[in-house]
Amino acid sequence: MRIALHSVLREGAEPGYERAHAIIPADLMESFRRVGIHDWVIWRSGRNLFHLVECDDFGAAMGALAFDSANQRWQELINTYVDHFEVSGGEPEDMIIGEVWSLSRQKSTAEP
Repeated sequence: MRIALHSVLREGAEPGYERAHAIIPADLMESFRRVGIHDWVIWRSGRNLFHLVECDDFGAAMGALAFDSANQRWQELINTYVDHFEVSGGEPEDMIIGEVWSLSRQKSTAEP
């Protein structure tokens, strides 16, 4: 499963956020592996962060990470920089940005 997320940094937190992500902790990387997160890429435009996550099941991964000590330590640190995630409800799946269009999907369904 590939999903997109959108979060917003606190004013002036851009340099600290990027420093924190220079190398994330090894125990957090192990937690991601264990819960089925295969890749996580983050782009920044001003204070806006756009995430692309490759995972087996986003809701299950977020549920497992909620009780993971490595993730709890990371969240304590990273929440000093992140103001909020854009969400439409209270479940992890409500963080997912809806896909509008895909070039590869259109190419695969186009008539030859």
